[in-house]
Amino acid sequence: MAVHVIDEARRCLNCKKPQCREGCPIHTSIPTMIQMLLNNETYDAAEMLFENNPLSIVCSLICDHEKQCEGHCVLGKKGSPVHISTIENYISDSCFDRLKIDMAPSNGIKVAIIGAGPAGITIAIRLAQKGYKITVFEDREKIGGIMQYGIPDFRLPKTILDRYKKKMRDMGILFRPNIAIGGSVSIDDMFRDGYKSVFIGTGVWRPNTLKIKGETFGNVHFGIHYLRNPEVFDLGESVAVIGAGNAAMDVARTAVRHGASKVTVFSITEEPVASRMEVEYAKVDGVQFEVLKGPVEIVDEGPIMADVEWDEEGKMHHIPGTEKLYPADSTIISISQGPQDRIANRQKELKLNKRGLIQVDENGESTVPGVFASGDVVTGAKTVVEAVRRSKQIAEAMDRYMQGLPLSE
Repeated sequence: MAVHVIDEARRCLNCKKPQCREGCPIHTSIPTMIQMLLNNETYDAAEMLFENNPLSIVCSLICDHEKQCEGHCVLGKKGSPVHISTIENYISDSCFDRLKIDMAPSNGIKVAIIGAGPAGITIAIRLAQKGYKITVFEDREKIGGIMQYGIPDFRLPKTILDRYKKKMRDMGILFRPNIAIGGSVSIDDMFRDGYKSVFIGTGVWRPNTLKIKGETFGNVHFGIHYLRNPEVFDLGESVAVIGAGNAAMDVARTAVRHGASKVTVFSITEEPVASRMEVEYAKVDGVQFEVLKGPVEIVDEGPIMADVEWDEEGKMHHIPGTEKLYPADSTIISISQGPQDRIANRQKELKLNKRGLIQVDENGESTVPGVFASGDVVTGAKTVVEAVRRSKQIAEAMDRYMQGLPLSE
């Protein structure tokens, strides 16, 4: 690994106008990172990466690098781009456990973080560094959110999230697992107990449905539920996956690893919407693809699919007479997710938009003063790096709010 990383680092042209940095949603200083590695300043590089992106290790593994940093590398125009993700992972992973995080003196101000996903972890770390006393409320037993319960271990080893929890505890961050805010505990209770501000980063965990006949059958499952704990599902030998995004690729590849001998992904588009790399990995794993197929009904024997076409306005239509049964022991629906509404139902002043997502202003503040939100619960299902990017900005706004300063300078 180390030799490969050094070889890749030496390929970097150290461009004066680095396009790789422009391609990174969080604008990681990639050439600087690489030069620091080559100058034997690996620890300093790791500190810089953490300060810019607290989830640097995670993003180095699961970002869509071919469309972001590596996709913008000038060497990729005529050959192979620098494997930036490998370099970043080596630096961040090898130094993470010994990083000494800069911490401001405690100011005694309490902040509640609802949800321990990418957004919540980012906010918690950022505000803890500024001296706030942080408590993270999570309705499951482990931290990570979608990283823990929606991304397979072969893409993101969960030991990394265990290391993050230890690091956060060392920073003085407290955790309350297995507690669902909006049930017995409300946001009003938090303000009553002296929290100066509340952050909501609960993600999107309600699976979108196809709204077709057969979705309630016993051999039909939702992708987000399957990925949460694949071991409890008995899918049989053949599995049909309806949906072709990155999550669907995770579902398909996980099913293969849990014994399914035939896994077929059905896409309503000619090219699956998942990243090219994830599609290629799925094919290497033996996953089969059926494109331009739309679901009509699910029966005990499997999904009934029809050929589809798209009109000039971008609307999909089933082609009559093309319906066909694709036999499968189990069918998994993986067509993205929407938000739960438990907190909003309890906190009536918390307004949602038409999609059921939390309504916030440009500073991330909701319609309840002092309550902020970001991540998928605001934007819908997006990437981890996007959640980190926006949450860094909102941490600054929350700091200003609690210091009695204008949110926008």
